[in-house]
Amino acid sequence: MRQLFFCAKDIRDYLAAVIDMSEFNSVPDFDPKFPPLNDAPDIQKVLRGCMDLYEDCERILNSPVCMETGIDGLRFDFNFGLRLEVPEGNFHVRIGDALTEQIFFDRDISDVQLISVEKFLINWHIEVFRDGAKVFEHKFNVKNRPVLIAFKKRPALGDAVASIPAVSEFERRTGCNLTVFLPEFLREFAANFYPEIEQVDNVRIENYATFYLGWIIGTLPILPVDSRMVPIERITETHLGMKLYPPKPIFKPTAPPVTDEPYVCIAVQASAPEKCWLYPNGWDIVVDYLKSLGYRVFCIDKNAAESSDKFTIRKPAGAEDFTGNFPIMHRANMLYHAEFFIGLGSGLSWVANAVNCPVVMICGFSQDWCEFDTPYRVANRNVCNGCFNDPRTLDFTYKSRCTYHDGTAREFECQKKISPRQVINAIEQLIIDRNLTPPILRTR
Repeated sequence: MRQLFFCAKDIRDYLAAVIDMSEFNSVPDFDPKFPPLNDAPDIQKVLRGCMDLYEDCERILNSPVCMETGIDGLRFDFNFGLRLEVPEGNFHVRIGDALTEQIFFDRDISDVQLISVEKFLINWHIEVFRDGAKVFEHKFNVKNRPVLIAFKKRPALGDAVASIPAVSEFERRTGCNLTVFLPEFLREFAANFYPEIEQVDNVRIENYATFYLGWIIGTLPILPVDSRMVPIERITETHLGMKLYPPKPIFKPTAPPVTDEPYVCIAVQASAPEKCWLYPNGWDIVVDYLKSLGYRVFCIDKNAAESSDKFTIRKPAGAEDFTGNFPIMHRANMLYHAEFFIGLGSGLSWVANAVNCPVVMICGFSQDWCEFDTPYRVANRNVCNGCFNDPRTLDFTYKSRCTYHDGTAREFECQKKISPRQVINAIEQLIIDRNLTPPILRTR
């Protein structure tokens, strides 16, 4: 049985970005009843290549299709987009969206496994005809059916933390029988907020539907929108096909404070140098300021120093060294008991926000709406900024390369031109808003 990949989107909406379309110029306008454009070997190769973005793609593609229809050889499921096995015979298949009433596929086929390129939730409507008579119909509905949501095995910390509330809300909203695959390092943290979510140790292709969470850029049809154009905490909604807006969960600490003295946590490292604060000695100035207020300052990065081909980012000399490869729950407990946290547009800021620790976020490489909302975000919008969310940038590759000004005096100015005074102003405003009393004033 051959595999045939098809798109819910009009193929022309994105193919020109990844393939030379000149040889297809004579092909008529796209029509779901007209096969040559979609079936061309080069285009099938491109559609298959889209799926390599997913972990274990080959295993999933070749796993058995799960749902029986009562017709010998005719099976379907939604475990990697829509998968529909059609046996040999005089079959006609129509596939569309039950909500928008679009038709995506409408053709005679035989001995074919149809696989949609789109892996996000679509309100699929399947109709199968044999010898001109309708023999099977199904509309996508997860209520009371087994659904798996799979996180990447090594996801970015911030992306994963941002997604967990939406996953829980999806279960509540749809009434599905949900299981979730999370990487080991996140399981205890997620269970603290959502003990009712059933976690599994691996991704088994045996459900009615499976959704694979991830951050994807470009015009490929795997997600309905470029991830750069959506707030990070809304990206999961694009996978799951609905506006969720989950309530913020409550963290329950599992350890006491590391000290009885008031302290502030900081994190100076990020997944890429361009996310780091690059003002010369900026962290040292801020740490000295915090200590002048009487705070102990704990650096909680994984590493005390990290180097790339252009930068070495080190723990500020005046900060106490709490770096190390600690479990996320260890960091969550430290942050829960901290007066506040100062960090970047990176994972530990998301952990701090999740446990309701006030966050001063030093971040100019993305737009204000990209990460979670905080009144203490610090950026300089009078210089080049926000390239992370610019869909025109095709090479935001986390390799120490400035998107617009590489090799010039303006290189990484979005993170270099944020001044310590800006950060200190945000700290002072946080202290006022939170009605905090700096330790230096508590002993007077």
